[in-house]
Order: sequence, then C-alpha cells, then structure tokens
Amino acid sequence: MAKAARGTVSAAVTALLTGTALAGLSACTAGGGESAGPLAEAARDLAASPVPTAAEPLPEKLTGQRLSWGECPEVGEGPLGGVLEPMPDGSEWECATMKAPLDYSSPDGRTIDIALVRAPTKAADDKRVGSLVFNFGGPGGSGVRTLPASGATYASLHTRYDLVSFDPRGVGRSSAVKCLDDEELDEYHQKARVPTNAEQVERLFADQQRYNKACEENSGEILPYLTTVYTARDMDLLRQVLGDDKLHYFGISYGTELGGVYAHLFPDRVGRAAFDAVVDPTLPPQESGLGQTKGFQRALENYLEDCDSTEEGCPLGDPAAAQQAIVDLLAKAERDPLPANDPGDRRLTGSLAATGITLALYSKDFWEVLTEGLQDAIDDGDGTLLLRMSDLLNGRSDDGSYDGSQAAQTAISCADTRTRYSPEEARAKAPEFEKASPVFGRYFAWGVAGCHGWPVEGAGDLPDVSAKGADPILVIGNTGDPATPYEGAARMAEALGEDVAVQLIYQGEGHGAYNSGDDCVQRHVDAYLLEGTVPKDGTRCRAS
Repeated sequence: MAKAARGTVSAAVTALLTGTALAGLSACTAGGGESAGPLAEAARDLAASPVPTAAEPLPEKLTGQRLSWGECPEVGEGPLGGVLEPMPDGSEWECATMKAPLDYSSPDGRTIDIALVRAPTKAADDKRVGSLVFNFGGPGGSGVRTLPASGATYASLHTRYDLVSFDPRGVGRSSAVKCLDDEELDEYHQKARVPTNAEQVERLFADQQRYNKACEENSGEILPYLTTVYTARDMDLLRQVLGDDKLHYFGISYGTELGGVYAHLFPDRVGRAAFDAVVDPTLPPQESGLGQTKGFQRALENYLEDCDSTEEGCPLGDPAAAQQAIVDLLAKAERDPLPANDPGDRRLTGSLAATGITLALYSKDFWEVLTEGLQDAIDDGDGTLLLRMSDLLNGRSDDGSYDGSQAAQTAISCADTRTRYSPEEARAKAPEFEKASPVFGRYFAWGVAGCHGWPVEGAGDLPDVSAKGADPILVIGNTGDPATPYEGAARMAEALGEDVAVQLIYQGEGHGAYNSGDDCVQRHVDAYLLEGTVPKDGTRCRAS
C-alpha cells in the first residue's frame, strides 16, 4: 500500500486524505538486490557534500527571481481535476513556476522547476500577515491540485493571508517521478499478493525490482535530490521569493515532518506555523509501520462500533462478527479475486480490498460508503465499490491514469532514510503486525521492506526537528487518527523543544483535525495564525 491517500466524496475530504504514507503490500514499490551503480555513487557523493547553511545565501539569480503569476493550466482528470473554483470571496487561483537548485551543494548548477499555486488575499496591506504556505503530506501529494480543491476550508485564513502551495520536487508539475506506465501499474496492483512461502516472496520482490529499474530508467537524474531537507530548502527559497521575512506555514501529515525539518534548519525564519496530523519523528520505518497498523485497527474498531450503535444495527453484524467477516473477505479475495464492474476487467484482490477499507478509515465521511462496499463484496461478491475506493488511495483516476503520487512517495521516503529492511526482516516481523491487526497486519507488514534495493542510498536516519529559538509552533494531535497516531504529536512536540511546541488535542476521528470542521480546533488555530494568540499548552477540543 505505502501511498498517499486520495478521495472524491468532497473537496474537503480529498484534501484531508492527501496524507501520510501507509505501510502495506500493494505499493511496496521497491525490491530485491543491493543499491549499486551510478545513482548509488551520486547519492554517496551527495551525502558527503556539505549543504549550504542558513548563513550561506543562494545566488541572487535565484533569490531575486520574479514569479510570473498567471492563469492555472488544466489540472486534468480525477478527483482533483477540472476547473479551479475561486475562493468564497471570489479570488481566483494563480499559478507560477519557481527555479530552485537541483543540488543545493552546487547552487550555481542545474535548476529544477517548482510549480506553485496561490489565491491572493483581499486584505488591506495593514491587515495582511503575508503568505501562508501549505504542504498536504504524502510525501507525494500535489499542493497545486489539493489547495484549490480545499480552499473553502481555509477561507477564514484567507482573510489575512495569500494562500500558497506547491508541488514538492519530484511531485506533479515539479519534475514528477515516473516509474511504470498506467497499464503496467494496473498489472502490478492486480498481481500483488501476500506471500506465504519463499517462492512467493522471491516473486514479489522480483516484481518490485522491475519497478525500481523503471524508476531508475525514467527518473534517475533526480532521484538522489528528492530529500525532505532539500524540499525544506525549496520552501525557504520560496519564502524569499514571496518577499516574506518569515515562513508562515500549515503542514498536514508528512507536511509536519517537512515543517519540523524546516524549523530545525531555519529556526529564526519560522513564523506562525501549525502542524496537523502529526508524524512521529522518533520512530524508524518499521516501528512507524507497526504504529500505523495499530492506528488503522483502532479506527476500524471505532467504525464497527459506530455502525453497530445505529438504531437498526450494523448490516455487517456486531463488531466481532463484522471484523471476522472482513478477515474472511480478504482471505477469499486473495485466493479468488472478486469480479468488478471495471472497463479494464480488473478484479478486487485481497490487497486492493484492504487498500479500499484503509481509504475509508481516513474520515468518518467515508464510513457509510465503506458499509455499502463491504456489503456488496461480502453478500453479493461484487468488488466494484471497494475497488474504486482502492483506486482513490492509489491515485488512479476513472480514465485509468495514475497521478504519480505513489512513485513520488516511494522516491522521497527512500531518499530520506538509510534504513533498508530485507524481505527476511519483513517476514520475521509479520507475526507482530498480524497480532496488532488481524485485518491489516499481514498487508502492512511487507511495507517495511519498501526501500529494499532502491537505486539511491538514503540520506540519513531519523529527521532532526529540534528548533531551539523558533517562534511557537502549534502541534495538533487527533486521538482517533489512524495514519499518524496520536502519540506522535507529543513526541514531535518534545523533539521541537518545550519552548517551541504548543500542543492542541482533538478528541475525534479521522486523519487530521482542522479539516474535520470542528469549531473548537478551527477557533484556536485561526486565533494563532491570524492574530498570534497562542492557546494554552494541552488545550483539548472534543468532537461534537
């Protein structure tokens, strides 16, 4: 699975789902073999080269570039496709392209295009705070597509900020990573199965090695330069080009890790910042994947209890019976994939069914749809709706095209971390995952080897987010968040520093808090971002 989430129920839900990476099977997009060849050498050279510090300015040709804001190009098909709707106050979206160094250790060398989008505020100069830069997570989510789709959610912030987002390097219109083509990706997902013996493990990782090779062949020149540190450097360049003394920032999911890395690199340049759906910066990939497994199991149990609490009862049965029915469904679909109403004659495999269920647990808005999809599959043997839900999480549109977020997520994640778990290590860890979740464990366990054999060596271990001297950063944890479990918010706050982080706790469901529409959360976040009023550390908001 290991991919950023996508949705179509509403623009707000779509933005909410553009979140953290999931550890699982159907997009374990890296496999077999050891890192070798020119890309590995480039990565080693990159790791050994000093990255310019905040005291070492970039060339004026970059910091002094003038952005040519204009009409946005068509955003294509899919859940975020079509015409960009203006903001509620009538402001139109504008797009531009910024030049950034491909390699910050050689800032006078080759550049990369960074695609931007904004909605200028109509506030008077004396009321305008500046630009508020968004990253919606993934890694691999497109800000150029997501911010306009969810702009109404941030209408209150738009009263004093230009709302700005971007496609990070390797994503969307910013030199997107390319691996398999659309037909090959369909085949890849259809073939994915949970391996049960050594031969199947070998086959799984052979398929993933072919994926790796395609990434190297199609995007090899940029793969070594897709680290979060470099994207944070891009954000500081963006701050300068926008004319802001400090970076005002709203990071969601992986965007909180990116924001933490920025705050570590440039603590004196942090303005008003909010981190929502917070990534735990202290966990290695395997422990992070296990935490997500537990988080999605908890969310599934909450969904089943909610379904059972209705007056008519849950059509799937009581929570225990319903969970067993789901386990049985996944096992059946592994053995004999379910037919679906699909133009390409694709079928619902166990892996894709688990992906579809995972998608629905990102937001309560999907729970009713999940019940319908499960009923169709369990009672009627019809995998259509669950297959469509898995498509949303895999970034696949109705026309059969993929948005590239999955490839970008793999490339960025594997560029960041040196950790390379072997298939044997993944297999050894599987029982612990299965104990954590009888539904998701067997699928998520194999995701821990997602960077095995990736053609670029990772840049480091855990991200450094310590930010001594930074202005307050609002850290928002959601107790029911499946993808970035609540415990990570406290660990992020501790890592940022007790004089920096201010925690806001939301007792609710779903991935993230601000986009839930909760009035309490939005009131406190708006008070800080708009007026600079910091809530009391540990303030709690309870979902109504």
